[in-house]
Amino acid sequence: MHDVQVDQYDALLAEKQQRIEEQFSPLSIPAIDVYASEPLNFRQRAEFRIWHEDDRCFHAMFEPGTKTNPIEITDFPIATKAINALIPKMAEALNSNPLLKNRLFQIEYLNTMSGDMLVTLIYHRQLDDEWIEAATALKNELGIHIIGRARKMRILLDQEYVVEELTVDGKKIKYKQVEASFTQPNAKISEKMLSWARACTQNSQDHDLLELYCGNGNFSLAMADQFRRVFATEISKTSVYAANAGKEMNGITNVEFARVSAEEFTEHMNGTHLRRRLKDMDLENANFGTVLVDPPRAGLDDESCKMISKYPRIVYVSCNPDTLELNLKQLSETHTIERFALFDQFPYTHHVECGAFLVAK
Repeated sequence: MHDVQVDQYDALLAEKQQRIEEQFSPLSIPAIDVYASEPLNFRQRAEFRIWHEDDRCFHAMFEPGTKTNPIEITDFPIATKAINALIPKMAEALNSNPLLKNRLFQIEYLNTMSGDMLVTLIYHRQLDDEWIEAATALKNELGIHIIGRARKMRILLDQEYVVEELTVDGKKIKYKQVEASFTQPNAKISEKMLSWARACTQNSQDHDLLELYCGNGNFSLAMADQFRRVFATEISKTSVYAANAGKEMNGITNVEFARVSAEEFTEHMNGTHLRRRLKDMDLENANFGTVLVDPPRAGLDDESCKMISKYPRIVYVSCNPDTLELNLKQLSETHTIERFALFDQFPYTHHVECGAFLVAK
């Protein structure tokens, strides 16, 4: 990662914009709102292999397609300054303590803009009381949270999460981010995504928001004050737990989270398979004027696409332009694309995050 060319960032972003404009031109999208990332220190998460050589170990990455020629990492320019400051300290601590170094395989960092840091150490051996004592001392010395993992083993020294605080349209929102669960890796871009989504759905207090694939409540919590009520679904038990914790931390009372998949919600709403977890949510009296979806790379299945096409307004956030294109072709039969955005969540890579706002014809 020492070859990050900051001076090339604008050109690389322009290439992404051109590629997206060409790909979606048949759908007659409006001018794209482009949201640039910070060129350095933008990534809140980082993971590295730990490579053992002679009597020392070091953080390592590999050239694509190789696993035997490690590149020693002493700094990682795309990660936060806090992660960069911690890498050499962790390397020194590991090398000075055989208990912590022994058969350590991987290290993962989860940092927040609010200052929390969680480090996960993953081993090819079982962890014992001696490891706990050594890791606890390191945790206290560095002022971080540490989790130890091994086969069928997960040791929490204090907690399994960090608390992030994002500022969206001048308002601070707290999120619980749990180790090993999905969270947005680029916090500054996440703030811009939330602000964009809020701009699309302003003046919505007279109706309700339905959100599918809500994760840890990233959009739900930030948009709750713009709607009468918010109903959000997510299949991950850990993410629903984090979403409910975020709801409590922020004092939000008009959001309900349900642990069901988008497909299960669609079946429930279509009446083909009623779900117990949805029966007490008073969905019959909901007035869903807007639906927001942020699906995985596979996009929406046909039935979910048909279901959301019944709503007046759709906010579609996508991490895969190809499946977004397919879904928008289907949704364009009933809706017009009013706004389109590009969020550079992953600078210096091919990946693009997009947003589309659609209004019923």
